[in-house]
Amino acid sequence: MEGIGNTMQKKAAELERMAEVFVTGEQLRLRLHEAKVIKDRRHHLRTYPNCFVGKEIVDWLIEHKEASDRENAMRIMQKLLEQRIIHHVCDEHNEFKDMKLFYRFRKDDGTFPLDTEAKVFMRGQRIYDKLMNSENSLLQSREEEGVMFEKTLMASEFIDWLLQEGEMPSRIEAERLGRRLLEHGIIQHVSNKHHFVDGALLFQFRMNFRRRRRLIELLNEHCRSSIPENHDSPFCLRKQGSEGGNTSFLSVSPSKEIKVVCAVRRSSLSSSCGSSGYYSSSPTLSSSPPVLCNPKSVLKKQVSPEELQAPGGPYIKKTFTIVGDAVGWGFVVRGSTPCHIQAVDPGGPAAAAGMKVCQFVLAVNGMNVLHMDYRGVSNLILTGPRTVVMEVMEEGEY
Repeated sequence: MEGIGNTMQKKAAELERMAEVFVTGEQLRLRLHEAKVIKDRRHHLRTYPNCFVGKEIVDWLIEHKEASDRENAMRIMQKLLEQRIIHHVCDEHNEFKDMKLFYRFRKDDGTFPLDTEAKVFMRGQRIYDKLMNSENSLLQSREEEGVMFEKTLMASEFIDWLLQEGEMPSRIEAERLGRRLLEHGIIQHVSNKHHFVDGALLFQFRMNFRRRRRLIELLNEHCRSSIPENHDSPFCLRKQGSEGGNTSFLSVSPSKEIKVVCAVRRSSLSSSCGSSGYYSSSPTLSSSPPVLCNPKSVLKKQVSPEELQAPGGPYIKKTFTIVGDAVGWGFVVRGSTPCHIQAVDPGGPAAAAGMKVCQFVLAVNGMNVLHMDYRGVSNLILTGPRTVVMEVMEEGEY
């Protein structure tokens, strides 16, 4: 069943990127309607309903700090145009222009391409909102294979709910919908081992449709996809120093050697995420390009997820609640399945919560991550709330 999880993760990750653009665009559309930026406009005695002006939207993005300058604002809108979220009212321009031209969201004029993917995303979003708004006991903390998971759906109960709400006409159709939600990365099995079936298996929403997306994230998709496949690549979650011009990160490990890494800030997927390896830095040659190096893992030996959870085994579970500060959470995730804590900033939030190196990451915000590599774990943290609940396994002392 391990192959199922890996295949699903790859396909879901690709579709999730598409979904993020869709959700980000929809959130922007609703905000612009609320701000009255989208409205009926007249030009040459003709009325164009539900439009916005290119130049005005660029001003709005800068004013609301969604873009740092006009160039970035135009790149954001160009991304939405390329993904067919918006279009020029007459489809005359394939390039977004910072001019007094009328543009419109395709969802406002009924021209949004309702292909299979879009339909699944829209259905998933509606179901997610329904579940979050209704007072039901469908989302519960439940245990599977000795591990407790938060906000889980039992497949059979979820199907019952879909039928009761009139979302699907039959159990067979409801089960098919569950599979589509799984394949599109909207839900996932708690340990990524199973397809969706009408039974007692537990699933969680992988996508948080209500999380406020920052538009700048649309421009950094290449950063996420450019992370190398090497499972030993580290991931740093804390910035070094407080100087505004310093964008490097400090990795603190048990050894005396200090290494600087290039990584991603929580606040945005910045351009510095193009490489995810460690870098050595010389204070006397600060103008020289950094030299890529990959430090040895702090682990004495790699263990399997099964070894970590074996009854009566040497590993014990600990839970930390870490409140991120302005520059992150202060730890480095590294490795394949399972991931481990490679480094902890002694002055950061993670250290204050009690996190230590060599601990294996069991769950993030109630979601089991034993079968995720560092990229999946990092993405969960970066796209989640500022307060992250980390469950880890460490070797007990006897």
